[in-house]
Amino acid sequence: MILIGTEVFGVALSGGWALAGLFDLGPIVAYVLMGLFSLLALYALVALWRQCVAVEPLTKRA
Repeated sequence: MILIGTEVFGVALSGGWALAGLFDLGPIVAYVLMGLFSLLALYALVALWRQCVAVEPLTKRA
């Protein structure tokens, strides 16, 4: 989970930076894109977390 989370957030930040640089949108738009993509990454990470916990619970249930 830590590895996947780091990769997802890395892609979100670099994707926003790259798109803003590619289309010459400026630093403010780059930060906005990085923020939006980070929110999408957070949503994806929470969804993955829920699926992982459903398959392999963190605590033992009696």
